[in-house]
Amino acid sequence: MPSDEPPRSAPKRILIVEDNELNMKLLNDVLEAYGYDIVKTASGAAVLELARQHRPDLVLMDIQLPDVSGLDAVRQLKGDPQTLAIPVIAVTAFAMAGDERRALDSGCDGYIAKPIMLREFLAVVEKFIGPGAAKVEPIRRSANRPSRFAIKGRRIAPVKRARQARPSRRAGGGVVSRR
Repeated sequence: MPSDEPPRSAPKRILIVEDNELNMKLLNDVLEAYGYDIVKTASGAAVLELARQHRPDLVLMDIQLPDVSGLDAVRQLKGDPQTLAIPVIAVTAFAMAGDERRALDSGCDGYIAKPIMLREFLAVVEKFIGPGAAKVEPIRRSANRPSRFAIKGRRIAPVKRARQARPSRRAGGGVVSRR
C-alpha cells in the first residue's frame, strides 16, 4: 500500500550545551517532539570533541558554563576546520546591553535570551537548519509577548505588548477594569 507522503530524511542533529538540568530537559523535550535528533552535554570542555564525533547541524550553547565559558567553546568550534561551518546559537540568561553583541562577536551565529518563548525559539532553529522530521502543529504567537531573538546581522522585530487593563475608580469607590 503506497503512501502519499514523501520519504522522510534523516533527522537533523542538534548539540545542546546546557548545565541547568531543567533547561536541558525543556530544550531536549521540545526539540525531540519536533523531530530533531539531540546530543547533550553540560560541559563546555566536551563540545569540540562531541561536535567532531556527531557532526551536528546546529549547536545551542549556554554562555555561562561551570568549566569553560560558552564563548570560549564557540571560539574553539569556529577555530577548528571540522566544525567551523556548524552554526552556533547562544542560548543564555545574559540579556544585558552588550551581551548579544559579545556573543555574536565571539562567533555565535544567533542569540536567544532566556526564558525561551517556544514559537520564536523554534523559528530561529528552523531558520538555521529547517524544520524537524516530526509533524506537529505550529505554536501560535501571543500578541502580548515580545520577541527576544536575534540572528547575526539582523534582529527579529518584537511584537508590541498589548495594553493591560488598568483599574479605575468609580464614584462609589469600587475598582473596575477598563476594557
